[in-house]
Amino acid sequence: MPSQSPMRGVFPVVPTIFTETGELDPDGQRRALDFMIDAGSEGLCILANFSEQFALADEERDRVIDLALHHVAGRVPVIVTTTHFSSRVCAERSRRAAAAGAAMVMVMPPYHGATIRVPEPGIFAFFQAVSDAIDIPIMIQDAPVAGTPLPAPFLARMATEIEHVSYFKIEVPQAAAKLRELITQGGPAVVGPWDGEEAITLFADLEAGATGAMTGGGYPDGIRQITDPWFAGNRDEAFAAYCRWLPLINHENRQCGLAAAKALMQAGGVIASDALRHPIPPLHPAARAGLLAIAHRLDALVLRWGR
Repeated sequence: MPSQSPMRGVFPVVPTIFTETGELDPDGQRRALDFMIDAGSEGLCILANFSEQFALADEERDRVIDLALHHVAGRVPVIVTTTHFSSRVCAERSRRAAAAGAAMVMVMPPYHGATIRVPEPGIFAFFQAVSDAIDIPIMIQDAPVAGTPLPAPFLARMATEIEHVSYFKIEVPQAAAKLRELITQGGPAVVGPWDGEEAITLFADLEAGATGAMTGGGYPDGIRQITDPWFAGNRDEAFAAYCRWLPLINHENRQCGLAAAKALMQAGGVIASDALRHPIPPLHPAARAGLLAIAHRLDALVLRWGR
């Protein structure tokens, strides 16, 4: 178990900000980071799937890492996603992130396309290689996009036997049940059992023992209204807040996906453009209108932070 204090709370995914013509937008990126910290993020995650990491060149990844870690400047911990199929490349990405000041790396199991998968011994060796390369925690991202079954006993074994594997972002069906099993089997080696998938299962996951939430980046202030009372022992207040924010959580998760955070930020003047990297299609106007209508009803900070 790492000697540092466990990271917990709301660690949203930071969108990668582009200009209308598709280049990285450094000024917009800095404003997005500032907004997310002001909105109550207890930490941040960059270069995740909701950051469109799969649409970035390696050189662009490096620029985002350097910009984010320099600009955040220790105000909150920053997790860097370093996923890659190759053990060597993932280890090198993780080593670079750690050297730049990352507090943790997040990694999916190795996969490629719809059919190329690695069996459990190879996955274990993959995470062992990444762990050997760094001295900061590793969060395993258990997500459907990887198409790789990661049974709770296997995750618990990696937590027990691989030094830096200690956090887990669970975003598969029946996440709460998997979190319970993981916590039971992994014991103190499971330092951070976390919720994912834009918080759509957040309340059940908190009840199962989740200590962190990695959500979309558009409304950390709303997610804090759920998690703060929960961790303070006020279940009723947390549940009421979850019910209040659930329409926005649902609309992001089911209607907008990774476009939601940037649409909210652009509408509130945080960023100039909510452009997505081609060939990801732009957000449908009806989905955008629904998103903004719900956010206005909730008085989400994102819609007034930049005004």
